[in-house]
Amino acid sequence: MSKSPYDTTKITPSLYGNRSPVEGKVVAILHVSFKDRGLKLIDTKSRAVLRHEIHEIMITDEKKAAPGGGADRVAAVAFFEITRGGLIVTGDAVTAAGHKIGDLVGYDENHMPNHLGIILYAPTLDEPTLAVGDKIAFRRPN
Repeated sequence: MSKSPYDTTKITPSLYGNRSPVEGKVVAILHVSFKDRGLKLIDTKSRAVLRHEIHEIMITDEKKAAPGGGADRVAAVAFFEITRGGLIVTGDAVTAAGHKIGDLVGYDENHMPNHLGIILYAPTLDEPTLAVGDKIAFRRPN
């Protein structure tokens, strides 16, 4: 019996080489948080995102949130449109208007095919200061 293609012993950070940043712009701001959201993060560490897709950014302050796991303490932050597609990978630093808002920890497909939930770790669930039109960027960590 073969292992899952998302076996973490096979999919390590070294698998992903140099790649261009993924960029987008905020199209809607959200103001809601949950203490018991029950997000189930999919197993994969990466997702290809296409230009013009719209996805949701959510943050969690749960340090253990990771692919294949889950998150209960979650805040929905914003919807954004991809302006420069590419590959996003767990561990990517995510900025909005040039300020770091979190690190990518996983994906929730609960609302697919409408949109992907992109989950970031941040030390607090406090809403980052965002405005419609702000530039969002996903960059591999240094």
